Amino acid sequence: MSVSSATVPQRANIFLGAALAFLTTMMGTTLPTPLYPMYQQTMGFSQLMVTVIFAVYAAGVIAALLIAGRWSDQLGRRPMLLAGLALSAISDLVFLQAGGVGALLAGRVLSGLSAGIFTATATLAVMELAPPGWQRAGTLVATAANMGGLGLGPMVAGSLASLFAAPMVVPFGAHFVLVLVAVACIWRAPETVERPARPRLSVQKPGVPATVRPVFIPAAIAAFAGFMVCGFYTAASPAFLGQVLGYTHPALVGLVAGLVFIASTVGQMMQGRLPETSRLPSGCAVLLAGVLVVAWGMVEEQLAGFVLGAVVAGIGQGIAFRAGLGAISAASASKERSAVVSTFFVIAYVAISLPVVGIGLMSSVASLKVTALTFDLAVAALCCVSLALLYRRKPA
Repeated sequence: MSVSSATVPQRANIFLGAALAFLTTMMGTTLPTPLYPMYQQTMGFSQLMVTVIFAVYAAGVIAALLIAGRWSDQLGRRPMLLAGLALSAISDLVFLQAGGVGALLAGRVLSGLSAGIFTATATLAVMELAPPGWQRAGTLVATAANMGGLGLGPMVAGSLASLFAAPMVVPFGAHFVLVLVAVACIWRAPETVERPARPRLSVQKPGVPATVRPVFIPAAIAAFAGFMVCGFYTAASPAFLGQVLGYTHPALVGLVAGLVFIASTVGQMMQGRLPETSRLPSGCAVLLAGVLVVAWGMVEEQLAGFVLGAVVAGIGQGIAFRAGLGAISAASASKERSAVVSTFFVIAYVAISLPVVGIGLMSSVASLKVTALTFDLAVAALCCVSLALLYRRKPA
């Protein structure tokens, strides 16, 4: 069955199935977040190792984006999506029998590779499979599946871990079943691109032309700051909640970690309602307000501030990220756009990984509270830099 020959109800079912596959894969990437304290207790490793385990996930994402980011144009969307789901399923199997740090590292790399493939391919596939007249909905659903999946991962894992006797097994077993359902959805979906007779596979080389840099730099700084927040809540918030605030319940840990991504989804959907010229500065300002609320929650050791800050910062991150991506895409020539967007995503995933390793290093010589507060204020400083650059660019 081709896309054009499918009826509207068939197209709707195929479209929703592809979105489910996207959501499922992204859920798998954040599934371990509320379980890290349990792994630490069982395997006896430090907070630094937690952040390293998280960082290797981002390395997998970046590798997949750069190496295979354009392969779906040559090999087709379906084979790449099925490959991503296979990696996600193997990651689940590795976590199901994980007995040490090596297995956790391997599982995270596999999960990162699956996320990188889906980030590059599933957004296009979901939009291309949208029924006639659903193009705008296709973009929103792809956004919601991506960030919403990242948010649901820790929430689902935390809830399952608190309900069942095998907290480090049940979440991955349940996700493995969802991956099988996602495979069935992609298997019955039609191909949306015409594959060349002789595919040419190339590595995506990042690059930012000089003409795009005035737009790219403040957008990239804002994205870096926003994804630092995402990285903190995914990798370090379980330790902060437990060691500083005294909350260790897996469901609560998962809820707090997932909120920033759910809020980001809301922010990305909201940004289209703002005037185009004010989207990026508005996102930076909201992100700055959010991290200041987080800082208050840290200083006063208040769960309410820590949670409210996650929501506000997540909304700001979503507005700034989507506005920045739109701005650099519009400023780039068509032949350069792929490299510029790829560079933007690489910066985002560097931001979500390397700074949290800094948290692990600093927490070995300072208290976790001081470390987290320093990290939070660094994010606030980056927001201010981005806002200053945007103000300087503003026409008189």
